[in-house]
Formats: sequence, C-alpha cells, structure tokens
Amino acid sequence: MTLWTPLARARSASGDDILLQQRGELFEIKFNGMQLMSNLNSQSEISLAIKAARMLNRHDARVLVGGLGMGFTLRAILDAVPQAERVDVCEISPEVAEWNRSHLAPLADHPLADRRVRLHLRDVSALLQENPKRWDLILMDTDNGPEALARPDNAGLYNDAGIAMALDALRPGGIAAFWSADRSDAFARRLDQAGAAWCVEDIPLIPGRADAMHHLYFVGSDRQSLAQRLAA
Repeated sequence: MTLWTPLARARSASGDDILLQQRGELFEIKFNGMQLMSNLNSQSEISLAIKAARMLNRHDARVLVGGLGMGFTLRAILDAVPQAERVDVCEISPEVAEWNRSHLAPLADHPLADRRVRLHLRDVSALLQENPKRWDLILMDTDNGPEALARPDNAGLYNDAGIAMALDALRPGGIAAFWSADRSDAFARRLDQAGAAWCVEDIPLIPGRADAMHHLYFVGSDRQSLAQRLAA
C-alpha cells in the first residue's frame, strides 16, 4: 500500500495545523488532522460553479469565490463566465494559495494564473461586509458546510447574520451558492426566516449512486425562478 507523503505544512495565525500530502495522484489537505479536501471527488465543487453560472445566465457576471480549495470551483467559473473582466477569490490561508501555485496548480489547470483573477488573502466575511451590491454570483466553499465545520469561526457564514451578509453583497437578480457536505435543516430554516428564495440540489460523489452525496444550496430573489433555472 502506498503511503502518504507530506508535501508542505503550515500553522495558521490561530494555531491550526494545515497539512498537504500526496499518495500517487491523490492530493489531500488536512486541517487539525481532519480531511478538509482532496482531488478524489471534485465534481460537486465544479457543479457549484457551473450550475450557478447556468442559472444566472450572464457571461460577464461579477463573481466572488469564497474559499480557494484546490482551485476546482475557480477554474470552473472562469470557464463558465468567459467574458467576466474580473473574478474575485477569497482565501484565508496564504499557504493554501501558495500550494495552488505550486503542488496543486496542474489539478485545475493553473486558475490563479488567469489574468482575470484577483486573490484576496483574508476572511471572506470581511470582504462581503465591505462590498454591498457588488457581485452577481457568490460561490461559497469555505468549509464542509453549515453542519460539519472544520474552522469554528466559519459558523458565522451560515447563521442569520451570514445569510443576510451574503444577500446584501448580491446585485439585483444575483445568486449565492453554498457547498455543503451534508443537508442542513437548520440552514434551510434560516434561509426561510431570512425571506430568501432558495433550492438545493444533491450531487452524487460517484455517478449513479445515491448513498453518498454533496449538496448545493442556491439562494436568490425568486424561488420558483431558481427551481426553473436549475431544471433547465
């Protein structure tokens, strides 16, 4: 059996341990010993961008990607909105950004090298608060979702204030999309309480299987329109 090879390690300002390791063609990032992401199943991260862009149907959309990860969501949205002048991506870890320029760069075809990308090395909450009515699409893949947080501070992205913050940062007709490892009834209730229009789609980790899913929450101004766009 092939063993994991550590490639790089970092410690965040709050003392969290972040490890990048490789086994054959598989790359994995662990956060305080817990798997945060890998390139084994990236279809849901790609779907987050493609489906949201299709629902919005604007090739010149202003886009924010919350969480760089391994670059799959960023690459997918760059390809889906070819006329966008600028795509903002927010990543709190400078080391993760650097790994995307080195070890991980080929996985998603070097998305940070695209001239349209503006990288913000900071907490996405602060960027959202400072930019009301700025983006047509907000793609949030900052953690494992509202129910399986690796970083406790990210809970603020999924509570009432976080939902309001994301909605306020959208331009009229815009869409915010949230990636989640699990379905969250609590998050759904908060969306309802916020008066948001929303729908959710389940993405199989393995095509054709229904026993392992990731979940995409799409939030906008018109629930019927969102559902119709998702089905189109």
